[in-house]
Amino acid sequence: MVIIKAVGVLGGLGILAGALLAVASKIFHVEVDQKVIEVRNILPGANCGACGFPGCDGLANAIAEGKAPANACPVANKEKHEQIAAIMGTTAGETDKKVAHVICQGCDSVAKKKFEYEGVKDCKAAAAIQGGDKSCDKGCLGYGNCKVVCDFDAIEIVDGLAIIDKEKCTSCGKCLEECPKAVITWVPYKNNVIVACNNKDFGKAVKDVCTVGCIGCKICEKNCEFDAIHVKDNLAKVDYDKCTHCMVCVQKCPTKSIRGDLTVIESN
Repeated sequence: MVIIKAVGVLGGLGILAGALLAVASKIFHVEVDQKVIEVRNILPGANCGACGFPGCDGLANAIAEGKAPANACPVANKEKHEQIAAIMGTTAGETDKKVAHVICQGCDSVAKKKFEYEGVKDCKAAAAIQGGDKSCDKGCLGYGNCKVVCDFDAIEIVDGLAIIDKEKCTSCGKCLEECPKAVITWVPYKNNVIVACNNKDFGKAVKDVCTVGCIGCKICEKNCEFDAIHVKDNLAKVDYDKCTHCMVCVQKCPTKSIRGDLTVIESN
């Protein structure tokens, strides 16, 4: 009899609790904009924060509220942007995709070493000791912190140098934040001309530490017919709005610090 009463009491409490929860759900119910749900279902779910909002949920809310454009997600492709724009009744607009790129060629085969580093294989730990083991204190240390934080398998470490696959890069920006040497930057996806050096020292100082660094000789600047490359602070810099991919700078660079796809010339 005692057991039956106990079961009855518990059952009654369960029913009461369920009723209270049902009432509470009605009282505190918050309407969710259907557009938020639809936009969120299209977003890739990377939650990388590259859009400037707290994850894909935050961006979906911002787009639905008109606080962000339909193409705000750098990870989503043009097709996804157009789908989001259709939901919002707007246009996706044109976006020039940018990808992360390592502006250094100082792999172990060409970069000189100050000392043999035997500590933790971590770029930040290595950088804390005299700026790292490589003689060029502006270059990639190659211990793979960027690779570890990349959720898209877009980075490999080859011969002590980080290499980013632009086809896999989603522009999340995690590698830029992680690199202690600030040797990773944004470049236009469509552009094939890259100054792969981060050293602003004078030419002789650069030559002393790396054979493929920019020496600020201005040969590229003098030979560019489109005023698309200039040497500033001893380092060549490409104006991507003017670059026509003629590849003259790539051909003329004496240290090969300017990289580009020379097949572009051959096909023209």
